[in-house]
Amino acid sequence: MTTDHLAAVLAFDGGGSKTDVALVAADGSLLATARGPGSNADLTGRDQAIAVLAELAAKVAAQAGLAGGGPLAVHTSACLAGADLPEEEAELGALIKAQGWSASSTVVNDTFAVLRAGLGDTGDHWGIAVVCGQGINCVGVAPDGRTTRFLALGPISGDWGGGSEIGLEALRWAIRAEDGRGPQTELRTAVAAHFGLPRVEDVVTGIHLGRIDYSALHGLVPLLFKIAGGGDEVARSVVFRQAEEICLMVTAAARKLDLDADLAVPVVLGGSLMTARDPLLSAAIRDGLLAALPAADIRTVDVPPVAGAALLGLDYVGVPASALTRLRESAAATW
Repeated sequence: MTTDHLAAVLAFDGGGSKTDVALVAADGSLLATARGPGSNADLTGRDQAIAVLAELAAKVAAQAGLAGGGPLAVHTSACLAGADLPEEEAELGALIKAQGWSASSTVVNDTFAVLRAGLGDTGDHWGIAVVCGQGINCVGVAPDGRTTRFLALGPISGDWGGGSEIGLEALRWAIRAEDGRGPQTELRTAVAAHFGLPRVEDVVTGIHLGRIDYSALHGLVPLLFKIAGGGDEVARSVVFRQAEEICLMVTAAARKLDLDADLAVPVVLGGSLMTARDPLLSAAIRDGLLAALPAADIRTVDVPPVAGAALLGLDYVGVPASALTRLRESAAATW
């Protein structure tokens, strides 16, 4: 089979709330892109997750003028939330291989896409990445290629953080202020107003009775950040807790990989909470990381994770550095 007519890489970044796909040429040009709903197999099930990927693959194939039902690229690079364990990576990998999109394919957790997106395109690709969006996760890669990860299965694996947790904390502190169990906070009036309701109790009962979708709590994150920035101590405590969790993940990963504190460890921050660049959260993270890893090179991704998935794919295929640069330029201009 000739591959001259194929794209070099079909890249997926699949998260809990959205999935991005990119079809990339061997010279790094973006041939087509699309966005769809979340494809976290832990939330949707594997069949639904693959169905989301298949629909998006068909969209980019049509945009690029490639015939459907056959190979689209030389390699498929899928970075997926929900691929947390080796067996999950293997199961999703087998399902993706069965789609026939490419002769070769790799499936890894979406944290690897964020790490690759935040690293340079020459030399060894190593460092520590934290993804903090709907949830939270972390991956570390040592200079010698050793990796370390966290289970990232939610509260049962000791996790705390991300938009879902912060939104819930905003509601928790608001209702406790209203019913007298907690300190007073601006969240009390702001949370109720956010939902257009007179009392926080109405928000709580609305969620309980199904009139308000639980996922709507994620929308409280910008509100909490704004109130924290204004000096509200309760809101600030939530921001500082999130910063502490991120720092704990990074420092634990560094210890597991035997990375010395005086080593200039690249620390890549990604996910919607990180790319929002809230001043209070960003400063708290920087202060905490530099206290533990004084030489850390802290950076926030400036291209979307799907670009990281595509870069991993181009690394696998083997392309000149100019192609990697072109991909980054195209991604920055597209998203």
